[in-house]
Amino acid sequence: MKTTYRMMGIADYITLANGLLGAVAVLMLILAVDGLSDPIGGGMNDTFIWAAVLCIILSVIGDVIDGPIARRYSKIRILGGNLDIMSDCLAFCVAPALMIFVMFGRLGSATPFWTILLGIACCWVIATGMLRLARFAHEEGGYVPYFSGLSSPASSMFLMSLALFIWTQPATGIGPGLSTWECDPICFGKGGEKPYYDWLILPFMLFAGGMMIADRKLPKLKKGWPMWTTVTQMSVLLTATLTMLIHVSRGGDTTSLNVNRFVSALLLISFLLVMSYIVFGPSVVANDDDAVEFNSEE
Repeated sequence: MKTTYRMMGIADYITLANGLLGAVAVLMLILAVDGLSDPIGGGMNDTFIWAAVLCIILSVIGDVIDGPIARRYSKIRILGGNLDIMSDCLAFCVAPALMIFVMFGRLGSATPFWTILLGIACCWVIATGMLRLARFAHEEGGYVPYFSGLSSPASSMFLMSLALFIWTQPATGIGPGLSTWECDPICFGKGGEKPYYDWLILPFMLFAGGMMIADRKLPKLKKGWPMWTTVTQMSVLLTATLTMLIHVSRGGDTTSLNVNRFVSALLLISFLLVMSYIVFGPSVVANDDDAVEFNSEE
């Protein structure tokens, strides 16, 4: 035991905490299952859903800071890389995928067809996340100024923002189609229950998984608008999460229009900010490469 502790640096403890936050998120989702058969909300059990989201967000924040801390303060870096991969896989692949399956699986009230599709999509996100992390370690991605493909923390923020936005829509009262769309002839829920817009999550899960294993170069979040976009996105998602978590934990009505509209607007902004990073990020990498070539020619 003492030998293991001697092999750990300061950043390794942060990485370990990030992984444990992912584990706590999974535990919160298990506790939340009992009240999720109602699409709009399950009373106090909604607290566990938002608590799980908060754990994942805190894990992302920890993942951002453990790198600089390791480079500046940790003289021991024996466990760091492998520990970081395991932590990221749990917190940013398994936990978000399980959250989506719990939220949109309707506690077993969905049709087998929808449940199987959702399960396949969740497995796709986890598998591509594992491949992305393995490739990052193999190619020593920490030593280049860009990511090859969408990073697992960014993927988790992307999917959680969209999933929570869809989940809160029925309680906003905005747009009759969002809460009255019939599911015939293929019902997402048994007995002709309305699925709202659950189906939107599937193509974006496939997209997020594909982006994680793509060759698309995306800038690291150390400077310029990518950094500020990420800071804004994290702040917006954290604000939405804390707002709903405080509201629900205090016994607030989960169908409150004002709260849900405010939270839904923040979630939409969070989703669009991550999407803008995916769409416009490669241009930053290309400009940096051009600048390096120009300076080398001089």
